Amino acid sequence: MTPLPTLRQLQFFMALVRRKSFSKAAEECFVSQSTLSSAIKEMEALLDQQLVDRSTRAFALTPSGEEVAARAPAILASAEDLARAASGRRPLEGAFHLGVIPTIAPFLLPRAAKRLKKIYPNLALYLREDQTAALAERLGAGLIDAALLAFPYDIAGVEIIDVGLDPFWFACAPDHAFAKRKQLKKNDLKSCELLLLEDGHCLREHAIDACDLVDRGVGAAFAATSLFTLTQMTRSGLGATLLPEMAVREGLAKAAGVVAVPFADPKPGRRIGVAWRKGSGRREEAEAIAAVVREALGAVK
Repeated sequence: MTPLPTLRQLQFFMALVRRKSFSKAAEECFVSQSTLSSAIKEMEALLDQQLVDRSTRAFALTPSGEEVAARAPAILASAEDLARAASGRRPLEGAFHLGVIPTIAPFLLPRAAKRLKKIYPNLALYLREDQTAALAERLGAGLIDAALLAFPYDIAGVEIIDVGLDPFWFACAPDHAFAKRKQLKKNDLKSCELLLLEDGHCLREHAIDACDLVDRGVGAAFAATSLFTLTQMTRSGLGATLLPEMAVREGLAKAAGVVAVPFADPKPGRRIGVAWRKGSGRREEAEAIAAVVREALGAVK
């Protein structure tokens, strides 16, 4: 019988891959650095392969280590799914790790989390805020159970429940030419200098696609790292921007001192949805979360 590494060893190894530091990986796993290091060495001896390149000062994996790092997440995710299925727990009872992107988190989570706690008193909700690509990776690795994301976004190996449309609004300084308009059309944007979030934020791509801005140079003067910064730069007159409706309804534009103008139908926007890993047995829980998020989304309209 082929000797196999333990799940604990694989967990330690993947923590090391994520953190690129033995001390930080040990901290993540709540063990001493010597315990984690010994487990990695035991796994290397078991596989008869060196996994971590210890000849360099910077963290690096050997080719064998890269192979293990590519395959281990699926093994760990399957083991976690098995344990969850065997436990017989009721939906949203116990720990649940939910990822959410920064352009949704502050506007929907306060309402949704409060409602979830009321409906599911035995739920221990752990939240992870990050950009979509990072959450997709964590979802695939089984590090989070579901993610609240904006779509379209191509993620392999997941299922998605649509929650609803989050339309875009045009935001500008009070002295902007469009500040007194009741509504705008997408074509009106052709004459505007627009500021958007920097590359890596899906909101940027969604705004460009939804408003037919693909062929335009957008945000050349400034690319923000957050919606808060974006509204501050808009107020300064550096340019106009596009904000999700949930942010406008929750007072972001008003607090920043900028004017928000809606678009005429058909409104450009992004779809909000809950994603979970195929085969994880999380459908019922994802549906429950989607129902609460849908209610929260409706409450801010």
